[in-house]
Amino acid sequence: MHGILIVGGARSGKSRRALQLAREIDGERVFIATAEPTDAEMAERIARHQAEREADFRTVEVPLDLVDALQAEVSPTGVAVVDCLTLWLSNCMRERRDVRAVTCALAAFLATASGPVVLVSNEVGMGLVPETRLGRDFRDAQGELNREVAAACRRVEFMVAGLPMTVKPA
Repeated sequence: MHGILIVGGARSGKSRRALQLAREIDGERVFIATAEPTDAEMAERIARHQAEREADFRTVEVPLDLVDALQAEVSPTGVAVVDCLTLWLSNCMRERRDVRAVTCALAAFLATASGPVVLVSNEVGMGLVPETRLGRDFRDAQGELNREVAAACRRVEFMVAGLPMTVKPA
């Protein structure tokens, strides 16, 4: 198992931590971006994240076919960063993909990955119960995705106020 899952709330420092961990690994660094610039605010966020990565990451934009991208990009001579699983899940749900199937496929890939992968995901289950059915379905799917990915990863960290807490040591 080569995966590292960084999970936490909004603006908790997940992405910054993922980049930090990836920079500690020698070799090529690829950043797999799942966000799509659906509005001006999201486009601004994407630009800010790109600036934080500078030139030491090659970026691949993958809003849906994450496992295919990982199969093509992960190698023992570099590191891949996936940011973020929450947006990827949202994209899959919007496109009516089989969420259970894509979750299982990702976990299966991570369990046998040939090289290091650092994944970023949001913890959405610690707040209020969503008011709408869609919100509850998303929260439940995100919880399941996080559980499956955490089980497949060798290390899991939970970010709180910019500080990593080790949940599952390597």
